[in-house]
Amino acid sequence: MQCGHMVMEKGAKSVRAFCTHAVLSGKAYENIENSKLSELIVTNTLPLSPVLQRQKIKALSVAKLFAQAIRNTHEHKSIHSYF
Repeated sequence: MQCGHMVMEKGAKSVRAFCTHAVLSGKAYENIENSKLSELIVTNTLPLSPVLQRQKIKALSVAKLFAQAIRNTHEHKSIHSYF
């Protein structure tokens, strides 16, 4: 039994998952679409094929965060707050 299904049976109204680097291969996209997940939220640190991005998979951009960290590093400022 999938975890999402179990928590829904226990009364959850929805189930969401988050990951930083979405290494999705094989039947991952199909499995996510057929799961009880409301959505899977990932970062765009790895490319997701637009064809394979489905309704349940949302990619958040990390471009601004990376740009700020690179700028601070270049200017010899702290990047501690980004961790």
